[in-house]
Amino acid sequence: MANDVTSKMKPLCQGWLMPFLALFLASAFIVTAQRLKSVSRQTVSVEIQVALPLSVQVFMTLGDRYLAANAAAIRALVVSTDKMKPEDYAVLSRVQQDVSWLNPAHEDNYYIAFAILPQYGEVDAAQTILARASRARFFDYQPTFFYGFNQWYYKHDPAGAAVWMREAALKLPDPKQQLTMQNMAARWMDKAQDTELAIRVVEALAKEARRPDFRQYLETRVVRLRQLQQLKIAAASYRERFGKPVSNLQDLVASGILPALPQDPFGFGFGFDQQGDIVLRTSPPRS
Repeated sequence: MANDVTSKMKPLCQGWLMPFLALFLASAFIVTAQRLKSVSRQTVSVEIQVALPLSVQVFMTLGDRYLAANAAAIRALVVSTDKMKPEDYAVLSRVQQDVSWLNPAHEDNYYIAFAILPQYGEVDAAQTILARASRARFFDYQPTFFYGFNQWYYKHDPAGAAVWMREAALKLPDPKQQLTMQNMAARWMDKAQDTELAIRVVEALAKEARRPDFRQYLETRVVRLRQLQQLKIAAASYRERFGKPVSNLQDLVASGILPALPQDPFGFGFGFDQQGDIVLRTSPPRS
């Protein structure tokens, strides 16, 4: 009798239990989803949170360092930089430096490094990557040029930047482009703090110049730099004699330190920067 009752109840229970269970799970899902809407969530750049050791990266690609470099470069390519925190850029720079060690000639890697890393304080990392790319890609002027630009813009080292620009110019196939880049290097030397070094660099540029007119142009820039050096030496003598910095270039003549102010062959003349140091003007003075 009991078995008969059980056998009759089993289909009945199976009939209403499954819909009830489904309804219960659906209700639980809806309630949970509603609660989760009010919970604050953190956006995470999972793909750039950690830099794996080089040995692990190579091991994961079965010893193929170039494949490991491509895999790491993809991580750098796909990361969403607008959502990254400041500390994430240190990880990104480590990942990209690893790529440059595994494959220093990786084009995408050095390009991304130049475009992103210096803007977020990772200048040294970018320079490491660009220097490796410059040596590996002897046919490519861009990493050398980018290194020089960073040296000038971020490192405030126009003398060092000019040396890299000269090297980049030699990699260009077009003579006109070479002239443009050499001219840029010469202009950067105008802002070098070490005037003697600037003179030597521009003199070297002039010796390397193939076109006579461009060589003469560079030699004229050397004349300007020597005039600037003369004024700086005179200003140092003025400070030593009178105990104060010179505030007007004519004071160097009035004091008898200079017989006359040098005449800039470009006609731009000389002036003072915000720190009170004598500098070359880059445009004609306003009348």
